[in-house]
Amino acid sequence: MSPGPSGVVAARPQLLRAMNEQTLLDQVRRDGPVSRADLARSSGISKPTVGLALANLERDGLVRVAGVRTGVRGPAAILYEPRPEAGYVLALDGGREYLRGAVADLAGVVRDRGARRVRAKSGHSRASQLVGLADELIFEAGLERSDMTQTVIGSPGVFDPRREALTLAGNLPGWERPGIVAELREAFGDSTMFENDVDIAALAEQAHGHGREVDSLAFVSIGTGIGMGLVLDGRLHRGAHGAAGEIGYLPLAEGDNLDPRDVRRSGPLEAAASAAAVVRAARRGGRRGPLSARSVFAAAGRGEQWALDVVAEEAVLVAKAIASVAVLDPELIVLGGGIGRAPGFALAVSGALRKLSPVLPEVRVSALGDDVIVVGCLATWIEHAWRRVLERG
Repeated sequence: MSPGPSGVVAARPQLLRAMNEQTLLDQVRRDGPVSRADLARSSGISKPTVGLALANLERDGLVRVAGVRTGVRGPAAILYEPRPEAGYVLALDGGREYLRGAVADLAGVVRDRGARRVRAKSGHSRASQLVGLADELIFEAGLERSDMTQTVIGSPGVFDPRREALTLAGNLPGWERPGIVAELREAFGDSTMFENDVDIAALAEQAHGHGREVDSLAFVSIGTGIGMGLVLDGRLHRGAHGAAGEIGYLPLAEGDNLDPRDVRRSGPLEAAASAAAVVRAARRGGRRGPLSARSVFAAAGRGEQWALDVVAEEAVLVAKAIASVAVLDPELIVLGGGIGRAPGFALAVSGALRKLSPVLPEVRVSALGDDVIVVGCLATWIEHAWRRVLERG
């Protein structure tokens, strides 16, 4: 065989070995516990090669012996299964009012989880509080930061790799400053990934919620902000600039009732449809005293007309946002966030949507609750973490 460019021939056996190990690791994860004979039969790889690959995977701590199969013809067969402790994923949700997180092994088993109300007034203090929460979770799981194979942070905004900063996160003061990403990478490592929170929520719903039943869905989160995550034909649609689903900027609301500062910071729709906007609408209707979006929806649940009017107005705004993506024709709309999950709101949105769009996707409330972003981080990045530990091995 001609050697060709320097190192090419030498690299081929190494590449083949890596490909075989990847194939067998995937099969062990999918079918384990399995024997060498099972793997050779299903993969088409020879038994000697399977044996060598398993020895390498076991040496690198990626698989382990699960037991022995007996009671069948021939010698007892050693069974192999994935080793969950091969790595860990740290998932963090940098929300506006609450920070949430979890540490999970590579089998997806959560070792610890927790949440803290945000006390931060600036981007740097928010980052510091997020690091503090992560350290508590890691400690309670009996681990160290260095044990984390992958860290992923879901938060409002879009990560701009050119600037190493988050953009379109106007409702989190100081979160767009370039030093924030650097601060978090210093704490968690250069492999730390940043994901839009609503995109991650859509992936969570696809993997573990109502989205398991469909190929296309839109996850609409309405709470302190508003955003949409789109899964089309089974894949997350990010858009050319990572900004697909930033519906807060849709020009679907206008008038003197909008604060120009809110419009500049997060867009006209978010200024008109967020939790703060619900409270302002109630104030315009003459309500006084302590108010929150939660109390407005509670009053609507009791049948108080002023609150029913506010909720109906909110439902129309959300329905307009959903109708704006009708050209994508998703099978399912999933509502999340404090407002999106409020009792009766999905029904109100469906009713408003019926008057706006000839296409009526099913509207359902998220099945995953407050932990949807953490669940999405784990569902999305555990697979990536397996790839990293294999490469590292």
